[in-house]
Amino acid sequence: MDKLQDTKVPFVSGEKTGLIDLSQPSLFISAASIAFNPIFWNVVARQEYHNHILTKIFRSPYYGCYALAVTIFGLGVFRDHLYNEALSKQPIYPPIHQPYIAYGLLAAGNLLVLSSMWALGVTGTYLGDYFGILMDEKVGGFPFNVTGAPMYWGSTCSFLGVALLRGRVAGLLLTAEVFVMYLIALRFEDPFTENIYAQKDNREKSKKRA
Repeated sequence: MDKLQDTKVPFVSGEKTGLIDLSQPSLFISAASIAFNPIFWNVVARQEYHNHILTKIFRSPYYGCYALAVTIFGLGVFRDHLYNEALSKQPIYPPIHQPYIAYGLLAAGNLLVLSSMWALGVTGTYLGDYFGILMDEKVGGFPFNVTGAPMYWGSTCSFLGVALLRGRVAGLLLTAEVFVMYLIALRFEDPFTENIYAQKDNREKSKKRA
């Protein structure tokens, strides 16, 4: 963690507002990465659902899902790297340098993300529903009894925690983008997933009547 006195970015007027340095390309690269990731996995997953592209390439829905999981995980690591790089080039604003709050957010965020991955498994976490790999029943235990989208809100908490830990207003701005992008993603994902499981229930009811 860089200390407050280590920052080399001055507080000046103009493009460098004293809060956010808009002259740094890394800020916009990080913002683009944050927007790209949920768009990417939603587009790819829907293509898989309708056209089975990854299943055909890897000759198995499971292998296709695992390949997508590795890709999404890698993109997430790269996105986090770009976020940290962007913050390192931004001015520090001491009032939002709040390490104790930051550590609490990071702990809560990681708990939500890791516990949801444990509850869902690889295929449940990485859009296995779109590959036809459906769960037997809805997961209702922790952390899904706290929030319906623990991975998204856990990730948002982690972004906010890093912003407060490093005391960067730019981090708050990028965290707001993360929050908005996840809200938009849920607007598309939740109804689509509900429809997938509704079709499953209808098939099972039809089999019982037959």
